[in-house]
Amino acid sequence: MWWVVGAVAAVVLLAAYLGWTAHRVERVHVRAQSAERALDAHLMRRAAAAAVVAEQADIVELYAAARLALDAGADERESAENDLTRQLQSITLSGGDPATRTLVASSRRVVLARQVHTDLVRDALTARRRPLVRALRMARRYPLPQYFDIEEPPMPPAIPAPAAPVPAVPLEPV
Repeated sequence: MWWVVGAVAAVVLLAAYLGWTAHRVERVHVRAQSAERALDAHLMRRAAAAAVVAEQADIVELYAAARLALDAGADERESAENDLTRQLQSITLSGGDPATRTLVASSRRVVLARQVHTDLVRDALTARRRPLVRALRMARRYPLPQYFDIEEPPMPPAIPAPAAPVPAVPLEPV
């Protein structure tokens, strides 16, 4: 009779482990897909901000690279983003106008979003390589996550917002 209880306990533990593993695989793939969408959104914002700055500063090469990045298809996206990154590295971003601050902020977000995306893709690929996951084909309903290979854009220095003048208030005597 004890062997029946032991067998049932073993089956329950195995089922719990398999359920936990399947949930982990699903969760890491969903997070990788979310990170891919977030990276795409940040890249689009950076390209749009670069186009605005290029129009204001009348920089034709930067505007062309920004438009190519905005209009690029899926197969051309990495090279278009690399061109935009090179164009952004060739100019100096200075000034406190809102367009430049937006471009710097979006460029900083691209760097962080790319790091998060790379980490989550690595985690998803690691989860897919586990022998139990491969044997039971737990990841078959999820597309294979892909790295987004662009040049590592440098983290631009933050441009502080212009400080509003603080009116001088005289101190009251105590």
